[in-house]
Order: sequence, then structure tokens, then C-alpha cells
Amino acid sequence: MSTASGSTTAHTAGADRAWAAFTEAGPWEVQRDDVRWLGLAATLRAAAQAEVPQLTKPSRLPPGSRVLTVSSRLGRAVVPWLIQKRRGAFDTPEASRAVISQRLREAAEHLGPTYIKLGQIISSGEGLFPAELVEEFKKCRDQVPAEPFDVVRRTVEEDLGARLEDVFSSFDETALAAASIAQVHGATLLTGENVVVKVQRPSVSQFVRKDLRVMAWLAPHLVGRIPVAALANPPSLVELFAETIVEELDFRMEAANMLDVAAMLHDLEQDRYVVPRPHPTLVTRRVLVMERVYGFNFDDVAGMQDAGIDTEDVVRTAMVAFMEGAVVEGIFHGDLHGGNLFVLEDGRTALLDYGIVGRLSGPRRNAFLRLMLGATTNDVKGQMAALRDLGALPADTDLDAVISDLRLDRDVIDPTTLTGEEMVTEVQRIVKALLGYGAKLPKELMLYVKNLVFLDGAIARLAPDLDLLSEVANISMLFAQKHGERLGRELGVDPSAVEFDLDGVKASMGLEADVNSITYKELQERRALIQKRMQAHVESTR
Repeated sequence: MSTASGSTTAHTAGADRAWAAFTEAGPWEVQRDDVRWLGLAATLRAAAQAEVPQLTKPSRLPPGSRVLTVSSRLGRAVVPWLIQKRRGAFDTPEASRAVISQRLREAAEHLGPTYIKLGQIISSGEGLFPAELVEEFKKCRDQVPAEPFDVVRRTVEEDLGARLEDVFSSFDETALAAASIAQVHGATLLTGENVVVKVQRPSVSQFVRKDLRVMAWLAPHLVGRIPVAALANPPSLVELFAETIVEELDFRMEAANMLDVAAMLHDLEQDRYVVPRPHPTLVTRRVLVMERVYGFNFDDVAGMQDAGIDTEDVVRTAMVAFMEGAVVEGIFHGDLHGGNLFVLEDGRTALLDYGIVGRLSGPRRNAFLRLMLGATTNDVKGQMAALRDLGALPADTDLDAVISDLRLDRDVIDPTTLTGEEMVTEVQRIVKALLGYGAKLPKELMLYVKNLVFLDGAIARLAPDLDLLSEVANISMLFAQKHGERLGRELGVDPSAVEFDLDGVKASMGLEADVNSITYKELQERRALIQKRMQAHVESTR
């Protein structure tokens, strides 16, 4: 176990730490002006996003034989399960969900990178999707079958323009992990540095684009046919997914993301996070060589605690760093999950995998700032206006009507005081109202919410006794003291006049104003009770 980069020729504290949150003793120094691939990143990012409308435009005719392949594979996964279910083969709903979850995960792996990536997104949705589905799709993170080594060798040699032996003194044939877009291998450069090499799967770019066209053709046919698809708005979901995945198909964008996030963390003086250094020259469209770091898996609570690491501090730092990046600098890691975070022996966290990064600028960042301000001051109309300006609601939406229809102008009702039928009815009413207004989830907001869901689960594992109300108040005070003047200037408000509304925070959790504290463990118990009542009602109506 080591927190160092593993390099045998590591420098002392590099000059690059004057502008980026890198490790102390890096295997090389990264100077932005000398990185040859950095200048391309913005152009590549703009080109990728410009391609999305064409990829997601529904065609009148099925786009090729891939439609038949996808339909056949999904049918083989779902139909046998439906037959078993109708025959009463499952003792419990949980057993039924476990079987279909496994079958869907296997289908996704057979269908390839695009569908595996969908599975990875589901795996980060604890609390949003059934637990069985989340657990099964977690296997899509790093248990996907790896490409044969001869394929890896060919890709690396083609992109680097040299034989493997001319660049590396050793290259592990067995992948450290394999996921949808790429797999990673441990290696050592001829100059002695221990590195991780990320290698894109062959033809993945072509397959992803083909699958996006298939999804775009299928999506309109799913509208209103199944509850989950109706809630997600399938055409918008395909567009959202395309916006996310197209940027993962060129590792030069990912390497640039690493530098941008490292600079952001440095500017925020967030010294509890580090970013591995990408190699200044060994980065291409399909190959990314980076510094290797070592640490505890984010889910290894026992290992961290045995090493004397304060897991509450790890979670607290994660919440602050993520929110600071999004709110203050307008950039944040967009795919937090246990496989993308290593906790070092000294308690700091190393962020890995930068294929997905959220970026907010101009009017959208201003709208996001107003959304966050409205949440802390319980300004409901301000929040609705910010959501509209972010693209979550149409530009001509009657905000007062939305507030009235969603009953956001009424006193909060503790959901644990409702029956299962009342809760199901309320959820259905809200969903119907949102769909009626044409609500959708913009990319940046989706990434932000997905990360919040991950952090929610992280608290459950690493800090179940954390007082959430106290933490929210402390974080709000930190933001006011550290960033209040800057954020107030950008929003055009007097920061001294902004008053944190703890009652509003309580209301967002379904708590009444007289509740003074709640641990995460207690919040989970409330959620479990709510879920049990709703599930019991749904089962009783079948």
C-alpha cells in the first residue's frame, strides 16, 4: 500500500503543483504551454457536441440491421423472465427483480459499449433505481470482459507510432479493469515511471454512433408505453446520453479535463484532493498514459478505518470539493462512483477517470448559481426560474402555475405520515404535472444530481451517524465566508442580505420545522418506511 506515484525516478515537488492539485512527487512535470494535445481539446469538444443533433435525429426507417440485433437480444433477456413471472416462479418481488436485472446486464454486455455505458449510469443511481438493478449493473464498471492483449498492443502501437517495447519496459497483459469504452493496464515506461495506460476498445467510436441512431429511432416508440420511459422522456434521454458519451470517445479531451479539474482544485485551495498527471506527450485519441496512484477503494470502509483514516472527513471533503467546483468554478467531475475514487493513506482522495466532466459557463452557470441560492434561501420561484433558464422547463413556462400545480407553495407534509396509497398518488400527480409542462433534465443538472446520489450512498457507508442538518448548515457557512463576496458579485446581490433558511432544507427532506437534527441512519430508516409502504400498495393493486 502506497500513496506515492510508484515512480522510480520521481521528481521532488514539481513546479506544476504551483497551478494544479497533483501529487507531491510526480514522475514528470506538466506545463500547460508545452502540452501538445491541450490546444485541440476545446475544438474537439465543440465538434463532439455539434454532432449530437444529427446522431439523435429520429429516422423514418430503422437504421440498419443493428435494430434487429438489439431487439433480438433484449427480447431474449425479457421474454423468458416474463414467462417465469406469469407462472409464479418467483417467491418474492426481490427475487424477480434480481433475475431480470442479471438478464439485462448480460444483454448489455453482449450488445457492447453503448449499452454497457447505460448500465454504468444505472449503477450510479442508488435510490433512483431498484437496488437489485443497481447492484447488478455495478459489474459493468470494471468486470466487463477485457479485449485480448494482441488487440491492446495493436491499438497502442498504432496510436503511439512505435512498438510497445520502444515505449515501455513492461506492460501488464492482464487489465487492471475493463469497462464500456476502454480498459486500463499497468505499465512501466522505459524511463522508469510506473503508469496506467487507458486503451480504447477497437471500433467503439463507430459502434457508439450506430447505437445512438438505433436508440434515437426507438425512443419515440417508447413514449408513454412503460412508466420508467414515460418519466424519463425517451427522446430527451437519448439526447442527454449522446451529449455525455460522445466526449468520451477521444482521450485528448479526457486528458484536458484532468488538467482543468486539477487547476480548479488548486484555485479553490482544496488540498484534500489530488489528480493523477496525464503524460505530456503520450496522449492520443485512443491511448492515455497517466501517473499511477495507489489507495483504498472508496467502498473499502473497513480498510480505511483500520488504517486510521477518518471516513467522516473523507465524505465531508467530497461534498465540499464537489459543490465548490460546480458552484464556484463551474466545472466538476461528472461520474463519481466507488471505482473512480482512491483514498490515499493520508486520507486525501485521488480522483480518477475524467471522461465525463460537467461544465457550466455564461448564462447556464448563472442559472445554476441562482438555483443553488434559491435552495439555501427557500426561494421557490427563484428556483423554478433558474430551472427554466437551465433548460429543465420550456422558456415560456408559467412559473406560478408550476408552483401551484406541484403544490410547492404549501406547507410541507411529512411523507411518513401518509399511507402507501397516498404516497403513490402524490408521486404520480407530480410526474404527470412535470410531463405536462415538458420538463426534462439538462446534461449538467443530470450529472450534478447523479453525483449527489452517489454522495448520498457514500454517507450511508462511510458516515452513517453524520448529522445532516448540521453539515448542511456548516457547508453553507463555509460558502458564505469563503465565496460569498464573489458569488454575490456574479449574481448581483448583497451577500450580507442572503439569509440561510434551515427550515427550507428540512422541508426538502420531508422534515417539519421542529426537527433539529437527523443522522443519515435515521434518514435511511424514514426512506425505508416510505418505500415499504409504497411497495406494499403497488403489490396490493396487482
